[in-house]
Amino acid sequence: MRNLLTFFLKHQFFSLFIILEIISFVMLMNSFSYQRMLSFNAASDISGDVFNTYHKMAAYFDLKEKNRLLLKENGRLFNMLLTNTLAPDSSYREKEDSSYQYIPAVVIRNTMNHVNNYIVLNKGKKQGVQKEMGILSDKGIAGIIIGVSQNYSLAMSLLNTHAHISARIKKDNQLVNVVWGEKQGRLGEVVDIPAHIQLNTGDTIITSGNSFIFPAGLNIGTVYDFEKSKNHNLNKAGLQFSTDFNSLHYVYIIKSLEKKEKMKLLEEVKNE
Repeated sequence: MRNLLTFFLKHQFFSLFIILEIISFVMLMNSFSYQRMLSFNAASDISGDVFNTYHKMAAYFDLKEKNRLLLKENGRLFNMLLTNTLAPDSSYREKEDSSYQYIPAVVIRNTMNHVNNYIVLNKGKKQGVQKEMGILSDKGIAGIIIGVSQNYSLAMSLLNTHAHISARIKKDNQLVNVVWGEKQGRLGEVVDIPAHIQLNTGDTIITSGNSFIFPAGLNIGTVYDFEKSKNHNLNKAGLQFSTDFNSLHYVYIIKSLEKKEKMKLLEEVKNE
């Protein structure tokens, strides 16, 4: 500890530079719309290295908690291996008989207090990451990749006004949609609920599998409130996301192995 403090005092100008770099990058990210972020190869290696360095320094002061999370994650993976849900590989973890691969990644930056929040991960093009891949935590989905550099990637968090997830009600498979709606913390909304459907507290909402981003059946959250439309239109419900964004550290980037084939088929149908 004393040596670390001595290092900061000795290199105070370099430390100030790092802090200013982080502040400028955060301000830059908060100024982009979703559409501009998709076309912007964000999370540059330089900024990614800055966040990675900051992440490592912060981890020095929080080793006990990081070790606890690591042990928990290892235990989860071990249980999944025992049940043959996942098979180990050198760079991916892949579900058996699945069209998806799961790339392990570490969160090196995560915002929660903005209108449009984002997540920076330590995996990029070199590890097979591309735009519009999903992010999965140990409890549920967490976001969507919108920018990729060689070694880092930038994701739109579920806590983002542009997040719009195709979903199903687990108990009856009814199609709905999930948005954040600028609520606080882990609270979002289930929208486009058919008028004849009644949701109850504790009902589970899962991914529909209708997009090329997330496979079907992944947890999104649980219902905590239901609001019936007075005009007999579509209803909506309050949703608590399964992912705890405040402790988000280890995630999987979801890669669809059949995305290109599916998109090509859709294009052929459109052109007929």
